[in-house]
Amino acid sequence: MKTFILMIMTMMFTISSEAQNKSFYDFTVKTIDGKEFPLSSLKGKKVLVVNVASKCGFTPQYAKLQELYEKYKDKNFVVIGFPANNFLWQEPGSNEEIAKFCSLNYNVTFPMMAKISVKGKDMAPLYQWLTQKKLNGKGDAPVQWNFQKFMIDENGGWVGFVSPKDSPLSEEIVTWIEKE
Repeated sequence: MKTFILMIMTMMFTISSEAQNKSFYDFTVKTIDGKEFPLSSLKGKKVLVVNVASKCGFTPQYAKLQELYEKYKDKNFVVIGFPANNFLWQEPGSNEEIAKFCSLNYNVTFPMMAKISVKGKDMAPLYQWLTQKKLNGKGDAPVQWNFQKFMIDENGGWVGFVSPKDSPLSEEIVTWIEKE
């Protein structure tokens, strides 16, 4: 019995250690124009990861995300948008159509990635890590809707998340960015 309990405890410790050892930097994603983008290229920057959609009531947040990016991009901060069609088909376009929409309507210059799934059986590996404590070592945060915001620190660690309804210029996000 003692051996069995010890084995279980060892397995739990190993799983926990693996989760805490994996970071944001361990993932490679594709840009909206199909190029490989290793997230390790963002080492030393705070990153705000946002699942976005073009036909959502929160779509005007693109303007605030761009404003935030412009204000802090020279201070080791970046916004990354991940288009997703998981909520009421509010991102039906192709990557090319999404890029054009963002540029024409919101002058988006922050990095946009290829369209992915942020929930369900086909959830992208990065979003599995972002939403599951067993993988990120910090917290569970299932994606509630379009424009949920995840905060990643300069070392690739999961910091927390902000609700889709909260502005990208919320006190929580700005305070986090400005904190040394």
